[in-house]
Amino acid sequence: MDELVHTSGSKSAVADKTVKRAYDAEASMADILRVATAEFADKGLSGARIDEIAAATRTSKRMIYYHFGGKEGLYLAVLEKSYQRIREIEAQLNLEDLPPEDALRKLVAFTFDYHQDNEDFIRLVMTENIHRGEFLAQSKTIQQLNATAIDAVRQVYDRGVKAQVFRQDIDATDLHMSISALCFFNVANRHTFSLIFKREVASPAELRARRDSIVEMIIRFVRK
Repeated sequence: MDELVHTSGSKSAVADKTVKRAYDAEASMADILRVATAEFADKGLSGARIDEIAAATRTSKRMIYYHFGGKEGLYLAVLEKSYQRIREIEAQLNLEDLPPEDALRKLVAFTFDYHQDNEDFIRLVMTENIHRGEFLAQSKTIQQLNATAIDAVRQVYDRGVKAQVFRQDIDATDLHMSISALCFFNVANRHTFSLIFKREVASPAELRARRDSIVEMIIRFVRK
């Protein structure tokens, strides 16, 4: 009888360990992506080291290769996750509930704030541009995600044209590029710009003023 109880208990323990392993694997994947994002953002693709990522996570170098196929596979997964995050948040802005001009203001302000708060994202985009978009081109996921960004801009713009508050000769992709360029520069060039022009562009007051200025520039650009 004791043997039967022991066997039953062993099976239960094995089941518990199996469940725990599955949960830990999911948590480890998220942990790897989090640490890898910081590593690639800080050191680029060539400078990042799988050994250092493994040492800072709850997994091993062997498991990173198992899940992602190597450093380039992990880098691509980081890119996909980074683009997915910003597009998911954009989708929650509920721009359709606002008048066109207010919706565009909210979208531009969000883009500015997101870039400011997520320097790693900017650095990853810069790294991918150094590689001429080589890895982004391999990802259908990223291309689909970015198509939704253009759709969001187009829907707001088309509503503004229909309401006769926006002029009619603007391409949605060009408008998205202008918004991105203005918001991106403030992060990508903050260190060089501050040093050259002796201006604290990252101070709270400067950021508020720059944010308001960018929002107003875009609104005046599209306004009829």
